[in-house]
Amino acid sequence: MRGLLQFTLDLFDAPDASTASIAPDAPPAQPPRRTGPDLPALPLADSIAPARFVHPRATREARIGDARVAYELTRGKRRTIGFVVGAEGLSVRAPRWVALRDVDAAVQEKADWIVRKLVETQQRHAQVEAARIEWRDGVSFPFLGEPVVVQLDPRHGFDGVGAVLDDAQPVAPGEAVLPRVLRIALSRNANAAQIRDAVQAWLARQARRIFQERLDHFAPLLGVRWKKLSLSNATTRWGSASSDGAIRLHWRLVHFRLQVIDYVVAHELSHLRVMDHSPRFWETVESVLPDYGTLRRQLKDEPIPRW
Repeated sequence: MRGLLQFTLDLFDAPDASTASIAPDAPPAQPPRRTGPDLPALPLADSIAPARFVHPRATREARIGDARVAYELTRGKRRTIGFVVGAEGLSVRAPRWVALRDVDAAVQEKADWIVRKLVETQQRHAQVEAARIEWRDGVSFPFLGEPVVVQLDPRHGFDGVGAVLDDAQPVAPGEAVLPRVLRIALSRNANAAQIRDAVQAWLARQARRIFQERLDHFAPLLGVRWKKLSLSNATTRWGSASSDGAIRLHWRLVHFRLQVIDYVVAHELSHLRVMDHSPRFWETVESVLPDYGTLRRQLKDEPIPRW
């Protein structure tokens, strides 16, 4: 297929969601088509054996190499053919006027990218399932990169806050560091949903406090001002920034080490200076976090607990 090719993979898309788009050929009776650069060749993952990927709302199917991909096709008011590989599979979004043969051609043009992302999504899903938390007394979860153990403690109300994290216990040189204990004011027979909700409420409070501290630290270094912080529970992004100074950060970032949180905070604050992902944007991030590349990979690669 000919036409302007646009390729984007946003860091802050959720681990299970990647996007790309192609501007299709113009409809009949319009100026001649323009040819853009080819999509960079991407190697297929070694694990791609003959396989079938089926979206639950699939309306079309394509053979891509040894793989069969059943995908969801939707039409709308748009100028490009867009591709989203998410937890459910491949979704293709096309302008209403684009012929099916051109949609099929676009799928083939993006074949390597599509299958690679589908395989990566399967692998990440397996990792996420392995990290699923079974909410009960004694369960462990990561907080700022370190394990925390839940202990139900019905004797205390903790001054209305519902939970308190014990101080770290001092240890002698060479001794193993014991996980910190999060004491929750719930009865011993509390169910999984009650325990999960209590932990989430505590984590959200910690997230707001930590995010505000890190925003206040990095904003002066970047020469920007943030005006509002909102906690996000989005399924597609770790964070976002608006030109009016509003910042949204996913509360589950508190599972990661503080350095990784700093990367997301610096990333979003840098958007208040450069509202794209151009080289100037990455230079802005690098000015406050020279090792941002390492932290970016950790954010993408480290599995987080499944709630």
